[in-house]
Amino acid sequence: MPNTGWRETGNAREKGQSKENLKIKTTMVNQEKKQPHAVFIPYPLQSHIKCMLKLARVLHHKGIRITFVNTQSNHKRLLNSSGSHDLNDVPDFQFKTIPDGLDNAEQTQTTSEITSYLAKNLFGSLVDLVGGLESPATCIVADGILSFAKTLLAAEKLKVPIILNWIFAACGFMGFYQAKVLMEKGIVPLKDESYLTNGHLDTLVDIPGMKGIRLRDLPEHVLGVKPTTIESLNFLVQMANDADKVQHMIIHTFDELESSLINELRSKFPRIYTVGPLELLVNQIVDQKENKNFISYSLRKEEPTCFKWLESKEPNSVVYVNFGSLAVMSLETLVEFGWGLVNSNHYFLWVIRSDLVDGGSGSIVLPLELVEAIKGKGFISNWCSQEEVLNHSSVGGFLTHGGWGSVIESLSAGVPMLCWPVSSDQKTNCRQMCTEWEVAMEIERNVKRNEVEKLLKELMEGAKGEKLRNKANEWMKKARIAIATNGSSFLNIEKLVNEIHVFSK
Repeated sequence: MPNTGWRETGNAREKGQSKENLKIKTTMVNQEKKQPHAVFIPYPLQSHIKCMLKLARVLHHKGIRITFVNTQSNHKRLLNSSGSHDLNDVPDFQFKTIPDGLDNAEQTQTTSEITSYLAKNLFGSLVDLVGGLESPATCIVADGILSFAKTLLAAEKLKVPIILNWIFAACGFMGFYQAKVLMEKGIVPLKDESYLTNGHLDTLVDIPGMKGIRLRDLPEHVLGVKPTTIESLNFLVQMANDADKVQHMIIHTFDELESSLINELRSKFPRIYTVGPLELLVNQIVDQKENKNFISYSLRKEEPTCFKWLESKEPNSVVYVNFGSLAVMSLETLVEFGWGLVNSNHYFLWVIRSDLVDGGSGSIVLPLELVEAIKGKGFISNWCSQEEVLNHSSVGGFLTHGGWGSVIESLSAGVPMLCWPVSSDQKTNCRQMCTEWEVAMEIERNVKRNEVEKLLKELMEGAKGEKLRNKANEWMKKARIAIATNGSSFLNIEKLVNEIHVFSK
């Protein structure tokens, strides 16, 4: 007789155990064995999909059935980047798609176009998809950003519990959440554009758990000046209000990194699960068959040729340069970065996306003189496996836009950074990286090659750079402790899995 957790014994019979009680206990066992089913719905951008797909993989390894929902075009991109014709090779892990208004994977949308489409269509698509699943969903894990698309209302209609997943750090989440608080205090929106340049942005903001934060360190959408940013501010206020309504929230950080802020957040949101760094948790999965079958996390085709070049370099001698999947800059700024890299006289691996230059036609033409200079010290790639690059022994520094995915991956690898924040949570991240965590230096918004050269030299060979590297190594060790047995993130994953099991009963 199989072991079901309940055995019918002669002793139980002798003690007068009734058949009715046996029936009840058997039913309880069957309920306990019901496999929970989590439906993941990320905001359809690279960094959001990557983070949530890693969390989904970790929870799947813990026994949770997963349905991961992509837009149709992103699903095709994921297929193309992984070189697979089927993403459903892993048992109890399936991919489903919802419309995005595009005819094929070659078409693209701006962030505002994606947001506009989802605001009108996601609710109906999500209700239809989840309601039609063969195995009923026991919870929805929705990207916190997607609250504008009525994910909370969809979960309510489906009578399925919802967990909000924030791919940001705790400081990044708090930066967005402050929109509501600052509006209530009358600090935002700013009265007019002059407040962006008259020194007003240096005003300190009182945020529990975060010391010395200025208005300029918050996401630009929080400030609300022009009509478009005022609209974004109102969206952030609604997002904060929705967060107040949800009992369960996931944040991609670890307690040791943001302890005071997380304590403040837990006083307001008791059921917060800090689950980072997810890359390190994924690395703990030792099932080789699962590793073999699992797909890429990237919507872009990764180029492996850079690793042969990295192998030829000395330890800590290469600067890795990547501004993420969305950031854009002028060609002039790109050239300034290029000459700063070349003049620093350090080797560099530079990821230059075809759409990196704002308003470009899809092909970037650098000055011939710069192209020739790069040949001596640099390697240019369209895209690469960032985690592998950061963990390569030859990489000693990272020039980044400060997106949270990049930052936490760099911390996990113990690599110090130069930060050039562009938008969103990146300004808040950069402030914490430079001031609180002491792992980075900031490059001014108006990029000059001399400044890039100076900071790169300091990062790679100066006393300041050595201090940053030592601090990055300390955070790397603490991150590994957090995901180890009985570490803070390890225990939070266990709590999250248990909570999802409770949903299924």
